[in-house]
Amino acid sequence: MNKNTRGSIILLITALIWGTTFVVQSSAMDDIGPLLFLVTRFFLGGLSLLPVIFFMHKKRLHDGSLNNEQISSLNKYSVKAGFICGLALMAAAALQQYGLITTSAGKAGFITAIYIVLVPIAGFFIGKRIPKATWISVIIAIVGFYLLSIKEGFSIETGDFLCLLCAFGFTVQILLVDHFMENKADALILSCTEFFTVSAVLFFPMLVVEGFHFNLIRNAAFSILYCGIMASGVAYTFQVIGQRDTSPAVATLLMSLESVFAALSGWLLLGEKLTLRELAGCILVFIGVIIAQLAQPASDKA
Repeated sequence: MNKNTRGSIILLITALIWGTTFVVQSSAMDDIGPLLFLVTRFFLGGLSLLPVIFFMHKKRLHDGSLNNEQISSLNKYSVKAGFICGLALMAAAALQQYGLITTSAGKAGFITAIYIVLVPIAGFFIGKRIPKATWISVIIAIVGFYLLSIKEGFSIETGDFLCLLCAFGFTVQILLVDHFMENKADALILSCTEFFTVSAVLFFPMLVVEGFHFNLIRNAAFSILYCGIMASGVAYTFQVIGQRDTSPAVATLLMSLESVFAALSGWLLLGEKLTLRELAGCILVFIGVIIAQLAQPASDKA
């Protein structure tokens, strides 16, 4: 098996993991409060990346790419960057988790994916070039969101609105990550710090609003383990490996399947159904997402 094929398979698995995570997050709300779920999930996600970071640290020392002093400086910068990015991730993740209480996993997957359209648009306001095709993708995605979420009387369900706000939150988080990565932050340490930041900042609000209950954690153990280990540690590592061996265009297409897998898993595992209008909206949002990603210069893609 050549590198491109292997990388594509790894990215497809990554998209599958992230897509099914919406179902796991949604079903977890039957057993545990959103804040307790987020605190435990992201704490476990941070722990799951520590062995990978330790391995990379040893590898750098062994191959001589960095010395101890350089690694220490890199680590400090990456932790600072991770804390800042973690605050944005916390807002996005909380909005998404509360949104999943009242909206379906499939709809949440497609609405959240709108961040892929929003990121290049936000980049326009900080001086980045925006291809013409991106503006087309915005129009398509807006029409798709209208069909997917806007009801008669121009009303929108609370869960759908929270997931839309979540997409804006992820837009900020991604732009922050992009900024710090351009300044050579370590991706794994940044992500690990992000996860621990979310868990730490939400801990006290969780105690006030929901309390800390081991029996609830036990009831939602599978969901916490899946989202914490698979969606964070495993999937993130797979993304890094897969994108290294895959062309940007192919990686874009494969990673965008996350929203499709969210809808499919919601249908298969939770029995969620979409109306023809909602299905049309999903298709348009997905088309807008694909156009937005393919329109970007290769150097701007994750």
